Amino acid sequence: MSDYTKSTNFATKDNLSSGNPLKIVKGTEIDTEFNNIATAVATKADLASPTFTGTPTLPTGTIATTQSSGNSTTAIATTAFVQAAIALLYPVGSIYTNASVSTNPGTLLGFGTWTAFGAGRVMVGYDSSNSLFDSAEETGGSADAITVSHTHTATSTDSGHTHTTTWQNANDFNTGSLPPGAKQSPDDSSGTFNITSNSGTANITTTISTTGSSGTNANYQPYITVYMWKRTA
Repeated sequence: MSDYTKSTNFATKDNLSSGNPLKIVKGTEIDTEFNNIATAVATKADLASPTFTGTPTLPTGTIATTQSSGNSTTAIATTAFVQAAIALLYPVGSIYTNASVSTNPGTLLGFGTWTAFGAGRVMVGYDSSNSLFDSAEETGGSADAITVSHTHTATSTDSGHTHTTTWQNANDFNTGSLPPGAKQSPDDSSGTFNITSNSGTANITTTISTTGSSGTNANYQPYITVYMWKRTA
Protein backbone atom coordinates (compact mmCIF):
# COMPACT_ATOMS: atom_id res chain seq x y z
CA MET A 1 0.00 0.00 0.00
CA SER A 2 1.51 3.27 -1.11
CA ASP A 3 1.29 6.56 0.76
CA TYR A 4 1.11 9.88 -1.05
CA THR A 5 4.29 11.95 -0.81
CA LYS A 6 4.22 15.51 -2.11
CA SER A 7 6.97 16.23 -4.62
CA THR A 8 6.64 20.06 -4.82
CA ASN A 9 6.60 22.48 -1.88
CA PHE A 10 4.13 25.00 -3.17
CA ALA A 11 4.18 27.07 0.02
CA THR A 12 7.83 28.11 -0.49
CA LYS A 13 6.89 29.76 -3.80
CA ASP A 14 4.84 32.35 -1.92
CA ASN A 15 8.02 33.75 -0.31
CA LEU A 16 9.85 34.22 -3.58
CA SER A 17 10.02 37.67 -5.17
CA SER A 18 8.00 38.56 -8.20
CA GLY A 19 9.80 37.71 -11.40
CA ASN A 20 11.58 34.72 -9.90
CA PRO A 21 10.98 31.85 -12.32
CA LEU A 22 10.66 29.40 -9.37
CA LYS A 23 7.64 31.34 -8.15
CA ILE A 24 5.69 30.08 -11.12
CA VAL A 25 3.69 26.88 -10.59
CA LYS A 26 4.44 24.71 -13.57
CA GLY A 27 2.01 22.34 -15.19
CA THR A 28 4.51 19.50 -14.87
CA GLU A 29 4.60 20.05 -11.12
CA ILE A 30 0.84 19.85 -10.89
CA ASP A 31 0.78 16.82 -13.14
CA THR A 32 3.38 15.04 -10.99
CA GLU A 33 1.39 15.68 -7.85
CA PHE A 34 -1.84 14.38 -9.36
CA ASN A 35 -0.06 11.24 -10.60
CA ASN A 36 1.35 10.61 -7.15
CA ILE A 37 -2.09 11.09 -5.61
CA ALA A 38 -3.69 8.72 -8.15
CA THR A 39 -1.09 6.04 -7.46
CA ALA A 40 -1.59 6.26 -3.71
CA VAL A 41 -5.38 6.21 -3.98
CA ALA A 42 -5.32 3.17 -6.26
CA THR A 43 -3.51 1.14 -3.60
CA LYS A 44 -5.95 2.00 -0.81
CA ALA A 45 -8.91 -0.21 0.22
CA ASP A 46 -12.40 1.15 -0.17
CA LEU A 47 -14.27 2.10 2.99
CA ALA A 48 -17.34 0.14 1.84
CA SER A 49 -16.85 -3.63 1.39
CA PRO A 50 -13.06 -3.48 0.94
CA THR A 51 -11.11 -6.38 -0.57
CA PHE A 52 -7.78 -6.92 1.15
CA THR A 53 -4.70 -8.65 -0.26
CA GLY A 54 -1.67 -10.10 1.43
CA THR A 55 -2.06 -10.70 5.18
CA PRO A 56 -4.36 -8.02 6.59
CA THR A 57 -4.09 -7.21 10.29
CA LEU A 58 -6.79 -5.37 12.17
CA PRO A 59 -5.70 -2.87 14.81
CA THR A 60 -6.46 -3.72 18.43
CA GLY A 61 -9.99 -2.70 19.35
CA THR A 62 -11.23 -2.61 15.76
CA ILE A 63 -15.01 -3.13 15.57
CA ALA A 64 -16.30 -4.98 12.52
CA THR A 65 -19.82 -5.77 11.39
CA THR A 66 -21.17 -9.06 12.77
CA GLN A 67 -22.07 -11.25 9.81
CA SER A 68 -25.26 -13.25 9.51
CA SER A 69 -25.41 -16.79 10.86
CA GLY A 70 -24.18 -19.40 8.42
CA ASN A 71 -22.11 -16.96 6.37
CA SER A 72 -19.40 -19.04 4.70
CA THR A 73 -17.73 -16.25 2.72
CA THR A 74 -14.28 -14.74 3.38
CA ALA A 75 -15.86 -11.77 5.20
CA ILE A 76 -14.14 -10.77 8.44
CA ALA A 77 -15.82 -12.37 11.44
CA THR A 78 -16.29 -10.63 14.78
CA THR A 79 -15.97 -12.40 18.10
CA ALA A 80 -19.76 -12.12 18.39
CA PHE A 81 -20.15 -14.02 15.11
CA VAL A 82 -17.71 -16.72 16.20
CA GLN A 83 -19.49 -17.24 19.52
CA ALA A 84 -22.90 -17.32 17.82
CA ALA A 85 -21.60 -19.94 15.38
CA ILE A 86 -20.36 -22.13 18.26
CA ALA A 87 -23.68 -21.69 20.07
CA LEU A 88 -25.46 -23.10 17.00
CA LEU A 89 -23.50 -26.32 17.49
CA TYR A 90 -24.96 -26.67 20.99
CA PRO A 91 -28.66 -25.66 20.94
CA VAL A 92 -30.75 -26.02 24.10
CA GLY A 93 -31.02 -29.73 24.91
CA SER A 94 -27.57 -30.60 23.55
CA ILE A 95 -25.14 -32.77 25.49
CA TYR A 96 -21.55 -31.63 25.96
CA THR A 97 -18.90 -34.18 26.98
CA ASN A 98 -15.32 -33.78 28.12
CA ALA A 99 -12.93 -36.56 29.04
CA SER A 100 -10.61 -34.50 31.25
CA VAL A 101 -12.05 -31.09 32.21
CA SER A 102 -14.95 -30.88 34.67
CA THR A 103 -15.51 -27.13 34.24
CA ASN A 104 -19.08 -26.06 33.42
CA PRO A 105 -19.37 -25.49 29.62
CA GLY A 106 -20.97 -22.12 30.31
CA THR A 107 -17.55 -21.02 31.53
CA LEU A 108 -15.57 -22.87 28.87
CA LEU A 109 -17.68 -21.82 25.87
CA GLY A 110 -18.96 -18.51 27.15
CA PHE A 111 -22.67 -19.07 26.55
CA GLY A 112 -25.70 -20.99 27.78
CA THR A 113 -26.87 -22.52 31.03
CA TRP A 114 -25.63 -26.04 31.64
CA THR A 115 -26.39 -28.72 34.24
CA ALA A 116 -24.54 -31.95 34.98
CA PHE A 117 -26.22 -34.83 33.17
CA GLY A 118 -26.56 -38.62 33.31
CA ALA A 119 -24.48 -39.37 36.41
CA GLY A 120 -23.61 -43.08 36.44
CA ARG A 121 -25.59 -43.82 33.27
CA VAL A 122 -24.82 -44.52 29.62
CA MET A 123 -26.89 -43.09 26.77
CA VAL A 124 -29.02 -45.17 24.37
CA GLY A 125 -30.59 -44.12 21.08
CA TYR A 126 -34.28 -43.27 20.70
CA ASP A 127 -36.44 -46.21 19.52
CA SER A 128 -40.14 -45.56 18.90
CA SER A 129 -40.83 -49.29 18.64
CA ASN A 130 -39.58 -50.05 22.15
CA SER A 131 -41.53 -48.68 25.12
CA LEU A 132 -38.32 -48.54 27.13
CA PHE A 133 -36.72 -46.07 24.72
CA ASP A 134 -39.61 -44.21 23.04
CA SER A 135 -39.24 -40.84 24.79
CA ALA A 136 -36.28 -38.62 25.65
CA GLU A 137 -34.59 -39.00 29.04
CA GLU A 138 -36.38 -42.22 30.02
CA THR A 139 -34.36 -44.09 32.61
CA GLY A 140 -34.18 -47.75 33.49
CA GLY A 141 -31.91 -50.64 34.22
CA SER A 142 -29.89 -51.44 37.30
CA ALA A 143 -26.19 -51.37 38.01
CA ASP A 144 -26.56 -54.41 40.27
CA ALA A 145 -29.69 -56.27 39.16
CA ILE A 146 -30.54 -59.68 40.61
CA THR A 147 -30.54 -62.50 38.10
CA VAL A 148 -34.09 -63.57 37.24
CA SER A 149 -35.24 -66.43 39.53
CA HIS A 150 -36.69 -69.54 37.89
CA THR A 151 -37.55 -73.22 38.53
CA HIS A 152 -37.35 -76.33 36.39
CA THR A 153 -39.91 -79.21 36.63
CA ALA A 154 -39.38 -82.72 35.21
CA THR A 155 -42.04 -85.50 35.10
CA SER A 156 -41.43 -89.24 34.50
CA THR A 157 -44.27 -91.78 33.83
CA ASP A 158 -44.24 -95.61 34.48
CA SER A 159 -46.98 -97.27 32.36
CA GLY A 160 -46.63 -100.75 33.91
CA HIS A 161 -45.00 -103.89 32.45
CA THR A 162 -45.77 -107.48 31.26
CA HIS A 163 -44.09 -110.83 32.09
CA THR A 164 -44.34 -113.82 29.66
CA THR A 165 -43.70 -117.49 30.54
CA THR A 166 -44.03 -120.82 28.61
CA TRP A 167 -45.43 -124.14 29.98
CA GLN A 168 -45.12 -127.58 28.42
CA ASN A 169 -46.72 -131.03 28.93
CA ALA A 170 -44.98 -133.96 30.66
CA ASN A 171 -44.00 -135.68 27.43
CA ASP A 172 -41.80 -132.72 26.48
CA PHE A 173 -40.01 -133.01 29.77
CA ASN A 174 -39.34 -136.68 29.05
CA THR A 175 -37.98 -136.06 25.58
CA GLY A 176 -35.79 -133.17 26.68
CA SER A 177 -37.36 -130.78 24.19
CA LEU A 178 -38.32 -128.08 26.67
CA PRO A 179 -37.41 -124.56 25.71
CA PRO A 180 -35.24 -122.66 28.15
CA GLY A 181 -37.14 -121.52 31.23
CA ALA A 182 -40.21 -123.73 30.47
CA LYS A 183 -42.41 -125.05 33.29
CA GLN A 184 -44.31 -128.35 33.43
CA SER A 185 -48.05 -127.97 33.04
CA PRO A 186 -50.14 -129.56 35.80
CA ASP A 187 -52.81 -130.73 33.29
CA ASP A 188 -50.28 -132.12 30.81
CA SER A 189 -51.04 -129.52 28.18
CA SER A 190 -48.74 -127.06 26.60
CA GLY A 191 -48.89 -123.40 25.52
CA THR A 192 -47.83 -119.85 26.32
CA PHE A 193 -49.44 -117.47 28.70
CA ASN A 194 -48.79 -113.91 29.74
CA ILE A 195 -48.69 -112.68 33.27
CA THR A 196 -49.40 -108.99 33.33
CA SER A 197 -48.32 -106.98 36.28
CA ASN A 198 -50.11 -103.68 36.10
CA SER A 199 -48.60 -101.53 38.73
CA GLY A 200 -50.37 -98.39 37.52
CA THR A 201 -48.73 -95.13 36.56
CA ALA A 202 -46.03 -93.64 38.77
CA ASN A 203 -45.54 -89.89 38.44
CA ILE A 204 -42.10 -88.69 39.47
CA THR A 205 -41.71 -84.94 39.91
CA THR A 206 -38.30 -83.29 40.11
CA THR A 207 -38.00 -79.61 41.16
CA ILE A 208 -34.84 -77.57 40.88
CA SER A 209 -34.63 -74.92 43.58
CA THR A 210 -34.80 -71.22 42.77
CA THR A 211 -31.52 -69.80 41.45
CA GLY A 212 -30.10 -66.31 41.00
CA SER A 213 -28.04 -63.98 43.11
CA SER A 214 -26.86 -60.38 43.24
CA GLY A 215 -23.24 -59.43 42.76
CA THR A 216 -21.68 -55.95 42.77
CA ASN A 217 -20.69 -54.84 39.25
CA ALA A 218 -22.11 -58.08 37.91
CA ASN A 219 -24.18 -56.39 35.19
CA TYR A 220 -22.03 -53.45 33.98
CA GLN A 221 -21.30 -53.20 30.27
CA PRO A 222 -17.83 -52.01 29.19
CA TYR A 223 -17.72 -48.28 29.89
CA ILE A 224 -15.53 -45.18 30.06
CA THR A 225 -16.17 -42.23 32.35
CA VAL A 226 -16.52 -38.67 31.00
CA TYR A 227 -18.02 -35.39 32.23
CA MET A 228 -21.46 -34.77 30.70
CA TRP A 229 -23.51 -31.57 30.70
CA LYS A 230 -26.90 -30.69 29.23
CA ARG A 231 -27.69 -27.21 27.96
CA THR A 232 -30.95 -26.02 29.52
CA ALA A 233 -31.02 -22.39 28.39
